[in-house]
Amino acid sequence: MIMLIFFIALWYSSLFCQTFFQHRYAAHGAFKMNKFWERMFFILTYITQGSSYMSPRAYAIMHRMHHAYTDTEQDPHSPSFSKNIFTMMMRTRNVYVSIFKGILEIEPRFLKNLPEWPAFERWANSTTSRVMWGAIYLTVFVLYASSPWVYLLLPVVLCMGAFHGAIINWFAHKYGYKNFILKNTSENLLGVDILMLGESYHNNHHMHPSSINFGFRWHELDPVYPVIRFLAWLRIIKISRPVLVYSGKAE
Repeated sequence: MIMLIFFIALWYSSLFCQTFFQHRYAAHGAFKMNKFWERMFFILTYITQGSSYMSPRAYAIMHRMHHAYTDTEQDPHSPSFSKNIFTMMMRTRNVYVSIFKGILEIEPRFLKNLPEWPAFERWANSTTSRVMWGAIYLTVFVLYASSPWVYLLLPVVLCMGAFHGAIINWFAHKYGYKNFILKNTSENLLGVDILMLGESYHNNHHMHPSSINFGFRWHELDPVYPVIRFLAWLRIIKISRPVLVYSGKAE
């Protein structure tokens, strides 16, 4: 039971930081926050994602490229140009590393209004940091795993962020339903999305990339939307007018 609670808590906390901070804030500028709160969310994202932490800056650039180049060879994670989900994950990792290390030449349009904290990012993306988090997770499993079968969850824990991305970037471009006919393969994977905190409404998102609410129909619950509204009410964030649009037009 302890390991189940640990896994669920890690799944949703890391996913929340991914969709709230790296995706909606860093990549799409759906809302704004001051430097203090930005750094607080840098730290929270690092704590929740641990060994699978992704730089918000590099994530944002890569995701903007995905919207601009959806379903083409320039798309960092298109199922159309990968044999299976694992080769797509590896391709995504290679693009991410190239962006983070400054190897890949980036178009200026993808470099606007990015969250920056270079010193923190160097530590958070270091091998030492990832090994440290791996050791922490392994210790938790050794202390609390009630069955050898529980260790099957360890690879998911170690690569949690990659699993979250793979679910959406692979399956939500192959299966589901469409609310909008777009010039790409994006689908809404789940009708009611509690599992992925609204991220599975991928077709909706490609239609309205900077929207703070990924749901569109009455049944499309986006659990992060009321959190965004609450944080705006607390004046921790300020909801922006959508300005960053990188998706294709509707047909």
